[in-house]
Amino acid sequence: MPKKVDHEARRQEISAALWRIAVTRGLDGASLRDVAAEAGISLGRLQHYFRTKDEMLLFALRRINQLAADRIRERIEALAGEPTPREVLRACLSGMLPLDEKSRTGLLVGAAYYVRAVHDPALRAEAQQGIPQLRDFFVGQLQRAAERGELAPERATEEEAMLLISLVDGLATYALLDVHQPETALRLLDRHLENLFGEG
Repeated sequence: MPKKVDHEARRQEISAALWRIAVTRGLDGASLRDVAAEAGISLGRLQHYFRTKDEMLLFALRRINQLAADRIRERIEALAGEPTPREVLRACLSGMLPLDEKSRTGLLVGAAYYVRAVHDPALRAEAQQGIPQLRDFFVGQLQRAAERGELAPERATEEEAMLLISLVDGLATYALLDVHQPETALRLLDRHLENLFGEG
């Protein structure tokens, strides 16, 4: 009886090989042959799962975004009792910083994608998709905080949500570039949340 192949697991293994290349040298120079070699399979076998480089890139981007979302969800679920909006926001935002090896790898892969997405409409569209959803989730938390009297109502806006996203993106970028340490990025995030919500 022929061995059953888990196609999804194989695609994920190929994605992981692509990420290792992205972390060490970016995506622009990575060919299907390079990824196949990194994954320890033949080019023909890789093309059984991904016919083109673009198809592989999109799958791997969606996969790493899903893993990042799963990590952040786990952080929120680990919060004790009924978490406050501020606690939820901090869990989300700190989950977007390179505070451990997994998040650092994810952000390095993301950075490699962003460089390529500037000139690749399909990747750019994929990268853009998640931002409105994240912004709206943050707006919901800010509005909930305002309703609870924990935040000035005029701060519960889309602009404030985008400022939070932009802040953490900048902090993460500078941490990846060793402008500051990840712990400094987290401290600066906490300072901003104190300014937004007050100390507590």
